[in-house]
Amino acid sequence: MANVRDLKKDINFVLGDIIEAVYVWEYTNTDKDTKKSEAIIDEAIATFDDLIAKVNNRSVENKKAHFKSINAELEAKGKDLIEKINKL
Repeated sequence: MANVRDLKKDINFVLGDIIEAVYVWEYTNTDKDTKKSEAIIDEAIATFDDLIAKVNNRSVENKKAHFKSINAELEAKGKDLIEKINKL
C-alpha cells in the first residue's frame, strides 16, 4: 500500500466501476425489474461510506495492518458485489 490517498482512490474506482456496471446492465435490460440492481447500487454506496470512514479513522495503533485489512475488505466486498451483478 503506497499511501492513504491511493487507498481512497482504489475504493472510489472499484465501487464506482461496480455502480457503472449496474447502470450498464439496467440500460441493456430495460424490460427487467430494477429493484435488485438498485439494491446493489445502494450496497455499493454503503460500502463506500463504511470503508472511507474506516480509512479516515485516526485512532488506530497499527496503521499498516489497519489499511491492509481495509484493502482486503474492499476486495471481498467488490467480489461479492460483482457476483451479485453476474446473477442479475
